[in-house]
Amino acid sequence: MSKIILIILLGLAAIQVIKPLGWPGLKKRADAWKLVIGAVAVTFAAIILTALFQGL
Repeated sequence: MSKIILIILLGLAAIQVIKPLGWPGLKKRADAWKLVIGAVAVTFAAIILTALFQGL
């Protein structure tokens, strides 16, 4: 599941660089880093949750 979210967010970041999405906080091309940070945060959260529930 986290891989799908990662791919979607990185795809949105690529689109943001080509043509800004115009969403709040994503008005300029340079704002693509916010989407990349979100993708990294989702990936880390998925890894941490997987590690926590591994022993159950």
